[in-house]
Amino acid sequence: MESILFYILAVIILTAALFTVTTVKIYRAVLYLLIALLGIAGLYFLMDYDFMGAVQLSVYAGGVMVLFVYAVMLTEKVGEPVRKIALFRRIIAAVTVLLLMGLALYAIWNFDFPTASNNKPTTINRVGEVLLSTGDGGFILPFEVISVLLLSVMVGAIVIAKSKKSKIENHD
Repeated sequence: MESILFYILAVIILTAALFTVTTVKIYRAVLYLLIALLGIAGLYFLMDYDFMGAVQLSVYAGGVMVLFVYAVMLTEKVGEPVRKIALFRRIIAAVTVLLLMGLALYAIWNFDFPTASNNKPTTINRVGEVLLSTGDGGFILPFEVISVLLLSVMVGAIVIAKSKKSKIENHD
């Protein structure tokens, strides 16, 4: 039963991701991305990583998607298709994606992943200790970098919205 659910979620995630990058309507791309992020949360719940699933839902599917929707609403006309990209740029993008995908797969296949040496149950307290630890294996630096990234996304959305508004006011 779990393998059937895994394959269903995998098909949903891959289809939504494909539609995200191939659709010409920007609002639909955002909705497809939301479906892919929800599918990833479903995978976390399927693997009994309830905390990670909740974080995926609240942070990515919730917070980041709200920022994306606001950025799309403020910068683009939602109902209009995105302008066509030149064939040369598409070819460059496809080659770059294939090279990076090959590099990622090479790194995954050749990396000796360590196995977990302890069988401690993962609790929310343990996750909090590891996230905010400054010692070996701690994640305080990435945690702070992500918070700065989210702040810069918010500031960028405001700057884009202000510049569009000032251009509209100058034309009137």
